[in-house]
Amino acid sequence: MRYFVFFLLFSVSGFAQTAYPKDYFSPPLDIPMELSGNFGELRPNHFHAGFDFKTLQREGLAVHAVADGYVSRIKISTFGNGKAIYITHPNGYTSVYCHLQKTTDAIDDYIQKAHYKEQSFEIELFLKPNELTVSKGQTIALTGNTGSSEGPHLHFEFRDSKTEKIINPLLFGFDKYIKDTKKPTVSAVYVYPLDDKTSVNKSKRPLLLSLSLQKDGTYLANKVLANGKIGFGVTAVDYDNVSGNRNGAYKIQSFLNGKPNFGYQFDTYSFDEMRYINALVDYSRYRKTYQRVQKLFMINPYKLSIIKTDDSNGIVTVLPNLSSVYRIEVSDFFGNLNTISIPIGFDSSAAIVEKEAVVSNYFLKVNKDNNFSKNKVSVFFPAGTFYEDFDMNFDVRNDVLYLHDDSVPVHSRFEISMESDKYTDAQKEKVFIADVDSKGRTGYNSTRVKGNVYSANVRSLGKYTLAMDTTAPTISIANSIEGKWISSQKTIQLSIYDSGSGIKSYNGYLNGKWILFEYDNKTRKLTHNFSDGIVAEGANDLKVVLTDNVGNSTIFETHFFRSQK
Repeated sequence: MRYFVFFLLFSVSGFAQTAYPKDYFSPPLDIPMELSGNFGELRPNHFHAGFDFKTLQREGLAVHAVADGYVSRIKISTFGNGKAIYITHPNGYTSVYCHLQKTTDAIDDYIQKAHYKEQSFEIELFLKPNELTVSKGQTIALTGNTGSSEGPHLHFEFRDSKTEKIINPLLFGFDKYIKDTKKPTVSAVYVYPLDDKTSVNKSKRPLLLSLSLQKDGTYLANKVLANGKIGFGVTAVDYDNVSGNRNGAYKIQSFLNGKPNFGYQFDTYSFDEMRYINALVDYSRYRKTYQRVQKLFMINPYKLSIIKTDDSNGIVTVLPNLSSVYRIEVSDFFGNLNTISIPIGFDSSAAIVEKEAVVSNYFLKVNKDNNFSKNKVSVFFPAGTFYEDFDMNFDVRNDVLYLHDDSVPVHSRFEISMESDKYTDAQKEKVFIADVDSKGRTGYNSTRVKGNVYSANVRSLGKYTLAMDTTAPTISIANSIEGKWISSQKTIQLSIYDSGSGIKSYNGYLNGKWILFEYDNKTRKLTHNFSDGIVAEGANDLKVVLTDNVGNSTIFETHFFRSQK
């Protein structure tokens, strides 16, 4: 810990020091670069890893390699980044292109062969430097909307090829393609009492501070009167001159009496750090209101590398006979700055508003292993599962585990075990530990069974129970092709659905040969393109096998006629 604090103290005066190449890379699109998401933007359970470029609200725009290099990795997934390719460049950096509709030319041929070799739509390939080389400006793909994308766009990243750390594209000279003369917008500043004894403005609960605009363009908050340890949080977004989108703030820095106190800026970080967003924001407020307040303090320090702090970890101790000024600076990459000053004084008056009552039956210590059991249900939390100590509710009633609620963030997985003797051996393979949402809907969790004990590793608090899925998934086709000539059709498309444990696998066969079906999770559709060349002249027999996560299967069969002449 002493080394950790020393590193932070040593680093507080400066953030990114690496000299990144400014003119080496070109834009990946032919159109002007407009952002719908920037680097470091706050997202559910993660910081945004790159830029989201708008694509005129449509798919099919040409995507270009931003520099010479070779395709080092290809990943095709139904979720996440969808269809993605990685290009490693000789200068030590890798560029990443995601949510693609399709790749082109030699890259597409390579992927197609891999699909059929592995007999899977979802693939991940790692290539050698001499397998697929590309030139700067070469068209490598078309923009799309695959994976977890919520609309057509190109997700683009830079990474350090050795460390895999992601890097803000603005550091590579991409700032010259984006015009931004607007200050970041600060919509809220909160002050937090950080222990049971402290009150702020006679309240033991977090308070929203009033801000008034000053003649010099800065903001002044109403005076904070406190009597102990306090911390501050801010809600801030940034806008550029063109896109109109709410982007994340690049840099936030606090000062206490003119000295740096706590801050971070989004230059580079690793994927292992992504989930620390849930420690950085006021997670409970976010779950209740969807407002992300970025905290400028750490009660229990966590290893998010972008944070630079003094030895107080951003916590301000208000003492008698001392007045202080706390200043928050929110700035973007272009130097546009918004400043808020907060005067602080001491007040020993009794609190009028008491801390919100917490009804709980346990107190969980974050740095210790914790094990809870009741009615043949047990939960094991390894040390470090959470970010802070908290009052926790744990109960089991009518075979349902009530495990607090989702207002407390979970960093790493923990184990739930449930014992039940009411299932036969045949039924056991259909049983899983299900999470239950507020509407009573169940979600599947990969479950192990040993004897009568079912176990699963999960990553959120809430309700859990044992569920059994004996219903097979469904396959349907909008327009029947049974016994028909479909020579003018370029594709076959099927709709698939599972109401229980969820779809695990899908395989299609044409005249006994495996064929590629692409799956779109947003529309729940499988699509086979006849350009694969598997279809026969004349009569064809199609078979599709769909299996859910507990082994229930459905087989869809039909036959059709097609001419390629």
